Amino acid sequence: MGLKRRAFLQQAGLTLFALGSSEAGLSLVADRYQQALAQPTNRKLALLVGINQYPEQVSDRSTYALNGCITDVQLQQELLIHRFGFQPSDILTLTDQQATREAIEAAFLAHLTEQARPGDVVLFHFSGFGSQVKLGDNGELIQNSLVPVDGVLPTEESPYINDLPEETLGLLLRSLSTEQVTAVLDTSYADPNRAIQGNLRVRSRPTTPNGWLASAELEFQAQLRGRVRISQEQSQSQWRTGQLPGIVLMATGPNQVAAEGQWNGFSAGLFTYALTQHLWGATPASTVQLTLGLTAGSVEQLVGKEQQPYVLGQKSQNPSLSPYYLKPAATTTADGVVTAIEEDGKTVRLWLAGLPAAVLENYGQNSLLSLVPSNAQPGEKIQLLESVVADVETTSSADKQLLQIRSREGISVRARISAASSTMPLQVGQLVQESVRVLPRNINLTVALDSSLERIERVDATSAFATIPRVTAIAAGEQSADYVFGKTQLGAPTLAASLTASSLEAGDLEPRQPVNGDLPAPKSSYGLFHLGRSALLNTLSKEEEAVKTAVNRITPQLHTLLAAKLLRLTSNAESSRLGVRATLEMTAPQERIVMQQETPRAPWAAPASRLAGLFVGDGKLPTLPINSRLQYRLCNYSDRPVYFILLGLDSSGNAIALFPTPTSENSLDFEAAPADSLLSPGEILLIPQSTPSDWTLQGPPGVVENYVIFSHTPLTHTYSALEISMRSKGDARRVSTLANPLEVAQATLRDLNQASLVANSRTDVPPDTYTLNCNNWATLNFVYQVAKA
Repeated sequence: MGLKRRAFLQQAGLTLFALGSSEAGLSLVADRYQQALAQPTNRKLALLVGINQYPEQVSDRSTYALNGCITDVQLQQELLIHRFGFQPSDILTLTDQQATREAIEAAFLAHLTEQARPGDVVLFHFSGFGSQVKLGDNGELIQNSLVPVDGVLPTEESPYINDLPEETLGLLLRSLSTEQVTAVLDTSYADPNRAIQGNLRVRSRPTTPNGWLASAELEFQAQLRGRVRISQEQSQSQWRTGQLPGIVLMATGPNQVAAEGQWNGFSAGLFTYALTQHLWGATPASTVQLTLGLTAGSVEQLVGKEQQPYVLGQKSQNPSLSPYYLKPAATTTADGVVTAIEEDGKTVRLWLAGLPAAVLENYGQNSLLSLVPSNAQPGEKIQLLESVVADVETTSSADKQLLQIRSREGISVRARISAASSTMPLQVGQLVQESVRVLPRNINLTVALDSSLERIERVDATSAFATIPRVTAIAAGEQSADYVFGKTQLGAPTLAASLTASSLEAGDLEPRQPVNGDLPAPKSSYGLFHLGRSALLNTLSKEEEAVKTAVNRITPQLHTLLAAKLLRLTSNAESSRLGVRATLEMTAPQERIVMQQETPRAPWAAPASRLAGLFVGDGKLPTLPINSRLQYRLCNYSDRPVYFILLGLDSSGNAIALFPTPTSENSLDFEAAPADSLLSPGEILLIPQSTPSDWTLQGPPGVVENYVIFSHTPLTHTYSALEISMRSKGDARRVSTLANPLEVAQATLRDLNQASLVANSRTDVPPDTYTLNCNNWATLNFVYQVAKA
């Protein structure tokens, strides 16, 4: 064994395994290395790094700790083992004090470089601080870096920067013998100068150090350059040009910040949670570009434009590349996995990271999950129950495996075999799928009061929000929130999305400056912001006003946002068992497929889509120009009719609906289901049904959310609520704004609840919950941007 290899293995043994003896550590790592040589090719190797607890000398702020990086490591670890077939022994994790610079570099070489062979799959993940560093006396060279736990700031006595430079990581990626490498970096480099931005913790070090790389790091880089045979100029430019091996999934753009979110009971990187959650539901047809596009949409809904994930690398443009180069280990998608079985044999611990974070934190007791039989063959459809418990007695024993949620601790839940289920033995590692979603009826909108507000402003805001039903105000950073209430100066960059179209030239990134006194800038303006402090459209005033006046002014927007929150909680494309598909198409100024969603767990085979080949994702949120004409192509490939409705938010933040046609031309009577809201088995329908489509995106630039909702039973409460809106507006256009979005959203939940219970004779369903059965409804969520043509 060469001296360099022995040195790297010795570092790994001392730092990673903490066995108390360097020889013992060396021996263990060497044994693992020798075992790897005997392994067949096509191994799957992962190195996962997560750091929450940085010392004060690293961040220059004693209170600047992260909370979700260890969770990110757990998210990846459970996903890799249970969805992509990694062996636990092939996943090496470094967390907190283990994750020194030398340990990360040594582990990469020992666990990945020395073991990987051509054709193997390699994943490197980092969650923690990123930073920009200025190298040299005058800081003439600026480079991005990952901050290890011992990445202390330089001092006059020791002017050395102990970060892991981007250049070093690029060289390490090049040192691998396989081309199938993925790096996931949930970090950022822009200096936010604050620990909390809005209601999110920022993963950028709040200072830009100026100093020199240590001689040991420079020597290490030189050794790596010699190994991979590239020049220093080439190694320094590889990130700038994107010429990196494999693919690199970045949590955010170059001049943005990556953040971690806080939900009820857990924190995680916004990017990592969204990415891994969508990968739990990945099918063999999933690609990196499609998955990253869905991930970008999930992040956009939470943080606005302040964080936009992207991908780079030599394989990043491959349109057919599977996530992590792998098809899921089983074609049956999942929402979680059994991680432990208690002594009674009927109570289990489940990891439920396959559910959206917002759904998981509202997941109520008595929700039901179906166990996927451990002997299920790839491609086998798992037949599930038709109602909450109604058909249990008539299903086969293999189909009765239901787990009922009892409690939740973060992402982990405690569940017990349902009384109606069979008593077949449980196994750790069994996958689970959502069957019945129970949500509380008293879900509120939570607004965080930004830390920039003065004490008297926070007191006034708290008092004002207390008068609004179903809206709760909290201090920023203390707990989970949906939006932020704060103030800003007119002309600040975050105002670009908050001014009306009349005060911005279409597509401008900055507000116009006042001309001859026009559009005078107030000292400050109160309004609503996304969690990352990106302003919501039309919520900031151009005039100075008191806090209570501002809260009263935005009350209609609060109702709209609560309605959108309720609709998001019904999203279940991955878990629904209705056989439906929705395709968003642009018909002008050009024809193209924008997005497509279907329900992979339906027990019917989805028909081949001739349009699917026309869709090429780019890993970004889809962008459509103003004045585009749109339509949805709906397909019902189940064996029974379904009813549908389209609801959502337009780019102005207004609630919209596709209004159904009343049953009678001279009546707005919705007692019966409108004829054009019914989709027969095997039917394909275009909505709106006009040719050419009369649905035109009017702008302004912004983000659109559409929810196409399907149900086995008529959405009668929803139709009635839409009738009220139509009468109040005197406008029966096919796609129009809603006057009563909260009432419509609540009516939709009542309809879905009724659809789930219609065949159930039980009377013990709590009246303060919505019980939604995945066999009876599907909500497909479409998020895209509208931009200047």
